[in-house]
Amino acid sequence: MTAEPSHDRILIIDFGSQVTQLIARRVREAGVYCEIVPFNAAPDVFPGYGAKGVILSGGPASVAEMGTPRAPQAVFDSGVPVLGICYGQMTMAEQLGGVVEAGHHREFGRADLSVVAPSLLFTGVWEDGSRNQVWMSHGDRITQMPPGFRIVGVSENAPFAAIADETRHYYGLMFHPEVVHTPQGGKVLSNFVRNICGCAGDWSMAAYREEAIARIRAQVGDGKVICGLSGGVDSSVAAVLIHEAIGEQLTCVFVDHGLMRKDEAHEVVNLFRGHYNIPLVHVDAADMFLSALQDVEDPEAKRKAIGRLFIDVFEEEARKIGGAGFLAQGTLYPDVIESVSFSGGPSVTIKSHHNVGGLPERMNMKLVEPLRELFKDEVRALGKELGLPDAFVGRHPFPGPGLAIRCPGAVTKEKLDILRQADAIYLDEIRKAGLYDVIWQAFAVLLPVRTVGVMGDGRTYDFVLALRAVTSVDGMTADFYPFDMNFLGRAATRIINEVRGVNRVVYDVTSKPPGTIEWE
Repeated sequence: MTAEPSHDRILIIDFGSQVTQLIARRVREAGVYCEIVPFNAAPDVFPGYGAKGVILSGGPASVAEMGTPRAPQAVFDSGVPVLGICYGQMTMAEQLGGVVEAGHHREFGRADLSVVAPSLLFTGVWEDGSRNQVWMSHGDRITQMPPGFRIVGVSENAPFAAIADETRHYYGLMFHPEVVHTPQGGKVLSNFVRNICGCAGDWSMAAYREEAIARIRAQVGDGKVICGLSGGVDSSVAAVLIHEAIGEQLTCVFVDHGLMRKDEAHEVVNLFRGHYNIPLVHVDAADMFLSALQDVEDPEAKRKAIGRLFIDVFEEEARKIGGAGFLAQGTLYPDVIESVSFSGGPSVTIKSHHNVGGLPERMNMKLVEPLRELFKDEVRALGKELGLPDAFVGRHPFPGPGLAIRCPGAVTKEKLDILRQADAIYLDEIRKAGLYDVIWQAFAVLLPVRTVGVMGDGRTYDFVLALRAVTSVDGMTADFYPFDMNFLGRAATRIINEVRGVNRVVYDVTSKPPGTIEWE
């Protein structure tokens, strides 16, 4: 939790839903600062947090079972508005005197919510008597309302789909307003935090920038900071922000592992040395990393090998620089949430999937993490606020292990060269079609498969290349981008004609529905 509240705050109590982070995103989109705390830590956090309202998230447990999570009683004794979502609705109803039973009709996916009574929660969003698309995910049901509540919305399998106690400002929703599959859900959440809780809505990147600079100066004083620059958006924004705060006290170390996209290493060096004039140590370690990856085929083993070597190289460079007592990292809020998750869940695997590891305690350096309160899209907004070029800030996400995880099987220089060239052509065609900013993430994968093909008058035996592109508004749910055949034909023809070693191109139409986590 952050120490001193400088904005109105909402506290989100997490009961284990895989989309709890989306609640926070929607609240922040309304200009209101919020944080997420696991339910088992909430009793200690809530009293001193200064929340103007509380949101209880969904979760996988059943309120009808003994020993399942509950909200702190202090929340209901405090008099602040409370919104319960799915499991949060049911635990609130049960704790306030209602009855919840398991084994009723389940309701998963899209559903129609019929508004049967007016409510402050729906003001300006849904009219009384209207039918509206929402996203359901439940198997339990409230069978007896708690005292003081009334029904304001129903669905086919949820007679208590939306309930309200307008006197105490308690609200419960069986559906998930935070996911994009509830089209007006963001407005419902905005109603709660702005109109019901009375939050000012003054959370902005301009304000965050000034506050972060002040915090960095206060923390570092006249000390020196080393920043591990990966070339990605997160570490780059962190570096520029820290440099704005303390100037020449910052030195960046860019470990070039040779697994980046075409020309990206060159762009990083030019941006930081040329445009920002930030002290930068550029370590060309491509041969070292390629040697370490030789004959390593397991994806997790690749990530660990890259992580270990990255730490070794970075530690050696930090020793050469000397005198630095602080280490800067581009840690984001989702990383913080995962690290304190009560469920254990898949966070370790996911974090390993996207990153290459942390630094050893033996370096004995204090951490400077100026982005730890921000989500990915907020980091992009901060980057624009700091003046980073749009083309750099808007780059598609590129996990730390880089091309190594987009080259299944053993990694070789030949495969990397093929993949790097094909990937560049694919992205070039996407940009020419004006689709780069429409697509959330696009990349090529060199499959560990060779096929026989005919090119001209000869036979070939070359690799199969897969193309992927997904759309997303939150980075947690996604769908494949529906390219037309003309585009796919142009991209595939260019790749086959210009990239020696590829004779077949396929398009991946995998989607990522709500409730799943892994990307690649």
